[in-house]
Amino acid sequence: MSLTPPRAIENHQLADHSVDRRMIMLALMATVVGTGGALGAWALVKLIAIATNLFWFGRLSIDPSVITDASVGWLVVIIPIIGSLIVGLMARFGSDKIRGHGIPEAIETILFGESRLSLKVALLKPLSSAISIGSGGPFGAEGPIIMTGGAIGSLFAQCFHLSAAERKTLLVAGAAAGMTAIFGTPLAAILLAVEVLLFEWKPRSFVPVLVAALVALAWRPWLIGSGPMFPMTASMPDTGWALFASAGIGVIVGLEASLLSTALYRIEDLFHRLPCHWMWWPAIGAIVVGLGGLIDAHVLGAGYASIEAILNGSLTLRVIAALLVVKAIVWLVALGSGTSGGVLAPLLILGGAAGFLLGQFLPGDPGFWAMIGMAGIMSGAMRAPMTGAIFAVELTGHFNAVPCTIAAAGGAYAISVLLMRRSILTEKIARRGRHILQEYTVDPLDLLQAGQIMTRDPETLPGEMTVDATVSFFATEAVHRSYPVVDAERRLLGLVSRTDALRWQSDRQADQTSLADAISDAMQPVAYPDTPSGVVADLIIESGVGRIPIIEPGSRRVLGILSRQDLLKTRSANRHAETGRARYVGPGAGTSPQAQST
Repeated sequence: MSLTPPRAIENHQLADHSVDRRMIMLALMATVVGTGGALGAWALVKLIAIATNLFWFGRLSIDPSVITDASVGWLVVIIPIIGSLIVGLMARFGSDKIRGHGIPEAIETILFGESRLSLKVALLKPLSSAISIGSGGPFGAEGPIIMTGGAIGSLFAQCFHLSAAERKTLLVAGAAAGMTAIFGTPLAAILLAVEVLLFEWKPRSFVPVLVAALVALAWRPWLIGSGPMFPMTASMPDTGWALFASAGIGVIVGLEASLLSTALYRIEDLFHRLPCHWMWWPAIGAIVVGLGGLIDAHVLGAGYASIEAILNGSLTLRVIAALLVVKAIVWLVALGSGTSGGVLAPLLILGGAAGFLLGQFLPGDPGFWAMIGMAGIMSGAMRAPMTGAIFAVELTGHFNAVPCTIAAAGGAYAISVLLMRRSILTEKIARRGRHILQEYTVDPLDLLQAGQIMTRDPETLPGEMTVDATVSFFATEAVHRSYPVVDAERRLLGLVSRTDALRWQSDRQADQTSLADAISDAMQPVAYPDTPSGVVADLIIESGVGRIPIIEPGSRRVLGILSRQDLLKTRSANRHAETGRARYVGPGAGTSPQAQST
């Protein structure tokens, strides 16, 4: 009889991380993906410039232009409608995956689509976003470039024999490369990948994402430009109370983020009630965008110039207040209509405007408090606190403000997760019937070894036991579905199951063959005491054997049995660690009360 463990168990070596040489291969592939993401970002920036010049200035040019410099009168209402009609037609007859701000679609593809994006999405997403933003849509380029960079990574990965997990790594690497190229924020892009897109923290994925982000950063001076995207002149307060003030602003903008997310999906629900095809929704939403542009043209387009002006205090309080209110309205309506565009730039404007206005009541430069508001609102809305904290300082170059941005991000994150069940990114996916959990924990099955959770000294059957006696045993005494068969020294010979007994019984003949001979041709899956429980769980699924003998290496002596029930007990113990409560110091200590769950 063969008792050779499966190759996965035989070759398994305990280590802190699961990694092999394929990580190097993925890192090398990420250099190509990083270049593709950077070129995609460059192309999107140029497309936005072309669309902006065509819609607002009637010229064909790739030079950057600002919508607030245009003088078009009442056409400010018509132009966004025209652009949105084009986007609606592209979504209807091209691909409906270009609708929305890109990140939820990328998450859904990663978790439920085996990380496979199509060439059509890679081409249509940046084009539709450029038309939407260029015609005055109040969006940023980051969501579309994350989707575009991800599509580049996914398409490249699909040219090779890779697993879904490896395709995910290259998809996210492309997304991080695109974000780095647009904003020049490699640290924030890597953290966004970890906090929002990867749903894991493993060397296999972290290293290639890092490589792609750095490759995109190397390309950025030649494609986009160098230095911080929004260099800021404001100085940081030098007193300790700034940390507490930052946390307070974080809580306020966290409330703002919660309100914005709730309002967005209420508006989306209203669009779903309209008696017309969703293709027309962007044009209907664009009416509100155009009216907002009549009030103040600063609310139109990506608004990167407005972000820089807020940080440097070159806008009046009236304009900033208009940005806070009117920008929020036009952005929510436009995004709720299902057009194409990103959320990050609008969030930066809204958080920055709130921080700037609150800074009027705080010592120091209001521009600094605007940066704090940006860090907070990104953390609260996207549930990415470390990304929000680092993104703000990379955008401005004020790395000495990291303690304050962390305080703001932490405050916003705490209030957001308490008030909202879903983030602005995951609510859309949840509405499609898919549950997403953004908490990262170590699987207890991977943490514990087989020897720690197995049933020790299990009941066994002797190898000299006859087939007849075995059939009788299963008919009258057996408690389990299967039992290990051992020799006189408890060395494993195989496993006999109730199925075997039923087969032998159907022969209806007296059989004095010993179990050792009856099971001699069987293949028995086994594991060792130091085998991770997760590996044994995989073995149970692959083999269909519900009870895996745990043997001593070398001697093959049976030490225990690991069953499905033992694996479930591990999960139960982990649940108890989360919810069981007991006092060990003070009154009532040591009484070991029953675990209480909340």
